[in-house]
Amino acid sequence: MRIGIVGLGLIGGSLGFDWRDRGHTVLGYSRRPETCERAIARGAVDTAGSDPTVLQDAEVIVLATPLGVLEATVQELRGYWQPDAIVTDVGSVKQPIVSALEPLWPRFVGGHPMAGTSENGIEAALRGLFHDRPYVLTPTDQTDPEAIAVVELLAQELGSVVLRCDPVSHDRAVAAISHLPVFVSASLIQTCLQEPDPDVQTLAATLASSGFRDTSRVGGGNPELGAMMARFNQAALLEQIDRYQIQLERLKTAIAAADDAAIAAILQQNQEMRPRYL
Repeated sequence: MRIGIVGLGLIGGSLGFDWRDRGHTVLGYSRRPETCERAIARGAVDTAGSDPTVLQDAEVIVLATPLGVLEATVQELRGYWQPDAIVTDVGSVKQPIVSALEPLWPRFVGGHPMAGTSENGIEAALRGLFHDRPYVLTPTDQTDPEAIAVVELLAQELGSVVLRCDPVSHDRAVAAISHLPVFVSASLIQTCLQEPDPDVQTLAATLASSGFRDTSRVGGGNPELGAMMARFNQAALLEQIDRYQIQLERLKTAIAAADDAAIAAILQQNQEMRPRYL
């Protein structure tokens, strides 16, 4: 197929690598000519340009731009696409995006490949990024069945585990396992930065090792991505933060009471149940 990718960063470039490897023709679009040139040089696309006409022959359009510009991007570029083109996105929030884009394009399918790294940009793009990772589709009653089937097939070709759910359920789930961890991790870093004794803060930074690296990674990642999670998935994220605060208070109470049995019971349950999420 001829696949157009709008946005040639980590996700867009990685998709381009894998689909090209499977025999598809990948047409890239980016506002930055230097990004287009680098994507071609790295082999992530067959051709790319900052002129939207580069997408005019694409049968499938993949929107790999930040959440905050998705709607404006469709409004700006849809006049360049084939009238029967299938359009999908890769955004980490679905309900507001699906609600905004379905009326703008009749063959739109909400999508979310759940993979990434702490890096961004075309230089961070990787082959095999989506292998064995969930790729969620969020069709509605209005979604074209043929469009769903095509996007599902393309996701399967990546080696992804393809799942379907409604947009609201998706957003509630990712709020718990993806968006909440970003803000918990961010709060951990902020807590360390608020240490009042500069000598202790310096010592803590010197002593920080794998445990701090693992728990602080997502909170020290792309600020724009975190801000978009908070903006577009606000209600579900706030609900999960409330639940997290309840659990934190539960642990705080047990620690203050020196209730070793309660603490051990919570940690034992965590040890047993954590593999369910991995």
